[in-house]
Order: sequence, then C-alpha cells, then structure tokens
Amino acid sequence: MSPPTKPLVRVPTRIGTLDAAAVVGELRQIHEDAEDPDVERMPADDELFGALVYVEKHADALRKLSREVQCAAALKRVRLWEYLREQTDRHQVRAVAAARDAGAEWVNLAPMLAVRTPNAAYNKAKRLQAANLMDATPVPQPVRRTPEAVLKAERRLIMEEAAERRAQEAAQRRHTLLVPLAVQLLEQRDGLVENEDTEYWLEEVEAVLPHCRTPLQMVSLSRYLEATVRALDKVQATTARPAAFTDEACRALAAVAQFLQGAEASSTKQ
Repeated sequence: MSPPTKPLVRVPTRIGTLDAAAVVGELRQIHEDAEDPDVERMPADDELFGALVYVEKHADALRKLSREVQCAAALKRVRLWEYLREQTDRHQVRAVAAARDAGAEWVNLAPMLAVRTPNAAYNKAKRLQAANLMDATPVPQPVRRTPEAVLKAERRLIMEEAAERRAQEAAQRRHTLLVPLAVQLLEQRDGLVENEDTEYWLEEVEAVLPHCRTPLQMVSLSRYLEATVRALDKVQATTARPAAFTDEACRALAAVAQFLQGAEASSTKQ
C-alpha cells in the first residue's frame, strides 16, 4: 500500500474551470425551444443548484425534441452536477474553518459533517481540504485525500509563506536603505558624466523615486539604479575618464554601486 502522504500516481480527472452559467443558459434555451410552459420559473443562470433542480423536474418537457437533443441536455446536467460536486468541497472547507474560528469544537462539527465522533470530524475536514491543496512535485497534482497528506501539504505551505514573508521583509529593508542613496546620487547629478544612456536611466530613477510604495516600484528603482551604474561604468571604460568628476558625486556613485553589489551577493546566497 502506498504511504498516505505519497503523491497520487493516477491524477483524478476533474471538470475544473467551467462557465457554469453559460451551460445553464444553453439548457434554458433547450427548454424554450421545447416550449416548456414553466420555463419562466427556471432560476437565473448563476443559480446553479436551483437551475439543475428545475431542469431535472421538468425533463419531460423535452420529450417533443429529438433523442439527440434530449441526450445533449442530460449530458449537460451530468456535467453541471459533477462541477457542483467539485465546488462543494471547497465551500464546505471554508464553512468548517469559519466555524472553528468562531469557537466550534470538533464535537459540535461531527453531526454537521455526518460523522459520529470528533476525531472523525477532524479527519473528514482534513480530507475535504485536499480539494484546495496541490503537492510539491514538478507538475503539481492534487493532494491525497488523507489527513496525513493534507497536514504535510499544510506544513509545506506554511513554510513557503513564511519564506515569502521573510523575502518581502528583506526586500523592504533593502529598499529603505537604498532610497537615501538614490536621493544622494540625484542630488550630485551635475557631478556625473552624462550621455544619452546615463541621462535616460537617471530620469527613470527620478521618476519612480517619489512613488516607491508597491513591490514592483521598489524593484524598478533597484533595476534603474543598476542600469545607471552600468551606463556610468561604460562611460568610464570607453572614455578612460572617471564617470564622476566631483568628490561628492564619486562618493554617491560608489555608495550606490557598493550597496547594489552587496544586495546581489545576499540574494545569490539565499
């Protein structure tokens, strides 16, 4: 027997993404074509469960249509019920989580989940959670519907989220330190040798600097400064003259270059 946490060998087939309202609309049209006298009572296209119950109860209204059309309508119903079944696990998991957050004990949830014991309720809730989780294989697959597999996947997600938070916090700290260096470089712009490239990148730095609030803007500032340093290094290499001709500009440029090198080395180690 395969370990309960081992990835699935056979991936379950799922309906997945589906424009359910559009399919309900197709069923509505079939009932209209059959001159179903009660079609006006059919629930709206986005009321999936109610619409399915309606077309099931009024299937006889399609008898005047061809067997091919009746078969197509029945197949649409089968597909929509399967799609609905896939959605219920996700929504029930959210309901269980809400109940737990509100203080419900597993003993309270047992009868609601149609099981007899708190432990069975816990295990069933974990199995339901598998619908929302994917494993860590190169091509992620649904997690096995076992409590062990779900717990393993949850621990992995917690670790990944913690690593992402640490990376974001580190990026924020680097950005906080980089902003004053960028300001100093712009203040010493008159002491830099400018050409078309350096002028362009310095203008990009100047444009993004006052608005650095989102992660994308912070990354953009760093990249624009890296491009500025590269452009100034190229000036120095091609002209054999310093890219900065005042002491203040030299120090500002050196500070930015040193910071960017240190940030790149730190990122490489991580």
